Formats: sequence, C-alpha cells, structure tokens
Amino acid sequence: MATTTNYGWTTPDDTALVKDGASAIRTLGTSVDTTTKNLNPSTTLGDIEYRSSTSNTNSRVGIGSSGQALTVVAGVPSWAASATSVLTTTGDTLYASAANTLARRAIGSTGDVLTVSGGLPTWATPASGGMTLISTTSLTGSIITLSSIPATYNNLQLVIQNFRPSADNYMRIRMNSDSTANRHSDVGQQSSAAFDGTAFYVGGTNQDGGAASQALFVLDVLNYANTTTWKMLSGLVIENNGTTPTNVGGNNSLYAYNQTGAISSIQLFPDSGTFTSGTALLYGVK
Repeated sequence: MATTTNYGWTTPDDTALVKDGASAIRTLGTSVDTTTKNLNPSTTLGDIEYRSSTSNTNSRVGIGSSGQALTVVAGVPSWAASATSVLTTTGDTLYASAANTLARRAIGSTGDVLTVSGGLPTWATPASGGMTLISTTSLTGSIITLSSIPATYNNLQLVIQNFRPSADNYMRIRMNSDSTANRHSDVGQQSSAAFDGTAFYVGGTNQDGGAASQALFVLDVLNYANTTTWKMLSGLVIENNGTTPTNVGGNNSLYAYNQTGAISSIQLFPDSGTFTSGTALLYGVK
C-alpha cells in the first residue's frame, strides 16, 4: 500500500480494485483523525500546544494563574510565578529565594531596616545607632502624659517644639506620673543638689504666654529601662526670652530621678495654667 509523504497515512495503490475503496478511505480517515488529534491535544480554554518528543504529536500546557509568566522548565514551556503574581501587598519587596525562584518579602514596621538573615533579605529593628519615633503629641490642656513607653531601646530622646503656656511660667516634667515629694532633682551645673521636687523644672523654659513661641527643648533619658540605678537625664533648651521675646534665652542642665524602676511614662505640664501650643516628639534610641 502507498503512504503519504509527511505523516505516512495509508492510501490505495493505483492498481487497487474499486471494491477496496471504502476500506481504504476508512483507513485513511482514521489515520487523519488520529494524527489531527495528536496535533491538537487541547481540551480547555486557554490551553497552549507545543511540540513533544514524539514525532507528529503535540502536548498541551494548561493555562496558568493570573499574573504568571510563561517560562521554560526541562526544555518545555511551563507557567511560573512572575513579579506581579508574587507581589500581593503594597510595600512588598521581590527577591530570589533560590536560583530562578521569585519570592516576596512583606514590608516591615516603621523604623525597620532591611538586613540579611540566613542569606536572605529581611526587615529588622536597627541594631544600633537608630532613632525610632515612638509618639507625636500636641501640647494642650493642663497636663500631657506620654504613656506605655516600650522598654526596647537604650535611651529616650524627648524633643519639645514651641512650648507656650497660657501665662508666663515654666514647664515641668515628671517621671512615671510620680508626684511623691523629694524624688526629682534639678542638678543643673551644681556638683551636688537635693532631691526636693515632685517634678523637674526645665531650666530656661520661662515662656511668655502672650509672645510668639520659638522654643526647642531636647531631653535625653539615659538607660531608662534599667531597674537597678537611679535615672539620669540631660536637657538642652533654647527659646525666645520670657521677659523680652525678641531676645534669646537658653540653658543646659542635668536632672536626676532617685527611683530604680524603668521609665514607662513622662508627664509634661506648665507650672500653672495650661498649654496653648507646642508639640512633643518622643524617640527611642538604639
């Protein structure tokens, strides 16, 4: 029997008898049907066909998931994760978890830095030298309490901008809402001072209640989370003078709190009256 050139389908010989025609046509039709099916293996919407290792036979790869990309695995096409399919959330970072393998790293927390752990990128709290903003508080009313201070930093830094009281007076600062007498001391520039207060007087912050406020006070609370020693604080202030607002005033002082408990809250209040403006920024320092 004769065969076709490309697919080897069986066809009648030129000398074949007419009575064999139906059988020959049926044989040819079956061959065409089989070959056509082998070349068209698709069964599902979105299928892609590719040449398989078997002659005259195609294989199918089903449609991938949304966002995947067509790539090659072991010499044949295959759907794989793409940047858009791996990234699912705002702030995600793309990295290779292995050769030719994409992975996502979710965004870290505020103040985190990107570092390496186990050979892979990861977000972490700064190991040293970093400052993290813990809270921002507007100065209003008669007293402000900065509470629930985490004990995860080495030091605290409190920055007070543009403190202004309702009347001419000083700002006072109290640790842990502790109003017990004789626990706070304004050491200042003295070599010795008594614990004689229920709060610190912030040296230099004698603000004019009616004047434009141009004040900046920075207080460092050192080793605040330890539970062994008294607490030492260092403050620096510069401002417009309370008597002559066009003049500059300032001071730098040391403060002491003679309790060993960790500092978990800080209170701010004018010597009298209320706050009319100002902002307190509390930072954790590594």
